[in-house]
Amino acid sequence: MLCSLCKNLIAMWRCPKCKRNFKSDNQSHTCTKIDMGVLFLKKPDDLVLAFDKLLILTSQWEPNEVGVSKHSIVFTSKKAWLIVKPMQRVLDIKFYFDEELTSERIFKRAPWGKKYAHHIRVTTAEEIDDEIVSLLRKGFEFSLA
Repeated sequence: MLCSLCKNLIAMWRCPKCKRNFKSDNQSHTCTKIDMGVLFLKKPDDLVLAFDKLLILTSQWEPNEVGVSKHSIVFTSKKAWLIVKPMQRVLDIKFYFDEELTSERIFKRAPWGKKYAHHIRVTTAEEIDDEIVSLLRKGFEFSLA
């Protein structure tokens, strides 16, 4: 038996071409069939390890699906809640919340519709600590509302 949150994830629209999940039927996007590993080509091993840690730490949060777009990895619950962009030397980790959060770990904040986008940048797995996990959890829970 599925919980109500998992039913909502299943009820999301899945693009028949790229198999990514979206909140709205026929939501505008660019179909891509990119292997996640391609985004990490020519990137430092520390970025790969940092992303692996992030993936492991969020893997038990449900509902949560991971998809790959042209330049980023998108985590989706009822809607996209986390976007990870492997850059040359850092992972840009963007999550959303309904108010501006204050933390020295947040690199940048910006209004995004009726919510705020928060960016965290890390270069190693060791930087992903309890504070970052707590901030991301807030973003995940916000996505379920």
